[in-house]
Amino acid sequence: MRNETVLAQLIEQAREDGADTATLRAIAEEAGELSAQRALARLGLEDASAAKDMAELRELLGAWRDAKRSALKAAFSWAGRMLAALVLVGLAVKLGFPGWLK
Repeated sequence: MRNETVLAQLIEQAREDGADTATLRAIAEEAGELSAQRALARLGLEDASAAKDMAELRELLGAWRDAKRSALKAAFSWAGRMLAALVLVGLAVKLGFPGWLK
């Protein structure tokens, strides 16, 4: 039986019975299940390989984050080395190092 049919039957039963708590809970559960299935279908994740696809996407996202972190770390390291080299050149000029070479 399809979820739409079950939901319609539960709503009709609630209307006829005066909607007791158990019936309303069943309606809410079926409506939630149906909504989740529709949302997954709209995202293209309703097939059997969706779990594998999501796992691959998470792995790819993790690799992207690791690469981004490594690139930032390398950029800061490079910038730090350049700053240290500039400070050393500045000190050498300030202390008269070019005169020592003569």
